[in-house]
Amino acid sequence: MNREQNLQLLREYVSNPGLQRHMFAVEAAMRAYAEKLGEDAEKWATTGLLHDFDYERWPDPPDHPLQGSEILRSKGYPEDVIYAIKSHADYLTDCPRISPMDKALYACDELCGFLVACALMRPGRLEGMTAKSVRKKMKTASFAAAVNRDDIVRGAADLGVDLDEHISFLIAALQTIADVLDLVPEPGAKSGEP
Repeated sequence: MNREQNLQLLREYVSNPGLQRHMFAVEAAMRAYAEKLGEDAEKWATTGLLHDFDYERWPDPPDHPLQGSEILRSKGYPEDVIYAIKSHADYLTDCPRISPMDKALYACDELCGFLVACALMRPGRLEGMTAKSVRKKMKTASFAAAVNRDDIVRGAADLGVDLDEHISFLIAALQTIADVLDLVPEPGAKSGEP
C-alpha cells in the first residue's frame, strides 16, 4: 500500500477529472485528521484517495463500493481500509462506522465536495473562506444540491467534532493542495469573503 500503487489504481479506474479532484481532496482531509489524531497517515490517506475509485464504473448501490472492495481485497489492501470504504455508504447497513478512520471518512467525504463547490464560487477560492460562509451556503438548498447536508452534520457529530471546527479544519487541509484541486486564487483576488 503505497501512494504510487494507489495512483495507478486511480488512473486505471477514474478518468473524470472532477472525481479525481474529489478523491485527492478527501485524501488530504484524511491525512490531516490522521496526523491530528496520531493515526497512520498513509493508511488514512489511502482510504480517502480510494474511497470512490470504483464509482465511475459502478455508480449504483450497492455495486459502489462493493465492486471496489473486492478489487482492493484482491490487491492485498488491509481489511480496515476496505471496511472504512464500505462504511461510507449508508445503504450498507451491515457496515456501521466503528473506528475513527470509518467515522473520519464519512465526515470528510460530503464536506470536501461541498467545500470545493463553495471555493469555485469565490475569486479567492479557499483563501479566506470561513466556516460561517460555508454554513450560510449550506442553507441554500439549490447550491450544490447533490451534497447531502444531513450527512455533513451527522458526519461531524459522529466524529465528535464541532461542525464549525470541522469545516475550518478541512478548509486548511484542502489549502495544502489548492493547486491539485484547481483552487488557486484568481489573480488579484482578495482573501476576504465575497
